[in-house]
Amino acid sequence: MSSKIGLNLFKYYSINFDLAKRSKKEIKFIIIHYTGMKKESSAIKRLCDPKAKVSSHYFIRNNGKILNLVPDLYKAWHAGISYWKNYRLLNQHSIGIEINNPGHDNTYKKFSLKQINSLIKLLKYLIKKYKINKNNVLGHSDISPDRKKDPGEKFPWKKLANHNLCKWHKLSEKKIMKCRNLKVNKSEKKLFFNNLRIIGYLKLSKKNEKSLINAFQRRFRQDLINGKIDKECLLISKNLLKS
Repeated sequence: MSSKIGLNLFKYYSINFDLAKRSKKEIKFIIIHYTGMKKESSAIKRLCDPKAKVSSHYFIRNNGKILNLVPDLYKAWHAGISYWKNYRLLNQHSIGIEINNPGHDNTYKKFSLKQINSLIKLLKYLIKKYKINKNNVLGHSDISPDRKKDPGEKFPWKKLANHNLCKWHKLSEKKIMKCRNLKVNKSEKKLFFNNLRIIGYLKLSKKNEKSLINAFQRRFRQDLINGKIDKECLLISKNLLKS
């Protein structure tokens, strides 16, 4: 069926959601995921399987078609244990969008142009309808850095930012590349983690620090994911606080 937003929305319901309705004002975030499964049909089946106890509000197929699995005003089960700024367990305050992609464990690949074009239309609609701050359009790895990698480093965050749909830095590639692999001292390392905390990331234990750095890099330094803080990462984190 066609919607008022110029998208082909297909109803394909999942029963994996809380029965209690929420208000429009409670919706503050949009969380983007990949399915992480080899077959698209298997991913849809799992999101609709009551035994799996997972779901999302929307599912974007390889061909760009969008399935509406759970109505917006019901809490879908997509975020799990999650944190962003002062929010905990983001299911209550978010809309989840699953994009079909095999993920890191199954030959991770680029998202199709049709998928991203459909996502852009959907984000524009949701952001306007629920008055969502573009800084609250996040990836699953942002809110669960110690557990998740999706949507991953092949997801085109910069393209979304060019449409004013998410947060991105305003630095030139030439400028930041000069700082790549340059070591940081202890005070700079501390500043980096403090910047991440202000941006919204949860501070993790020393044991899980690398997961946090990787999550930041998958989002904002996508061509080098090494879990190491350098001056490029620090510069990006500083710039993000200005934007």
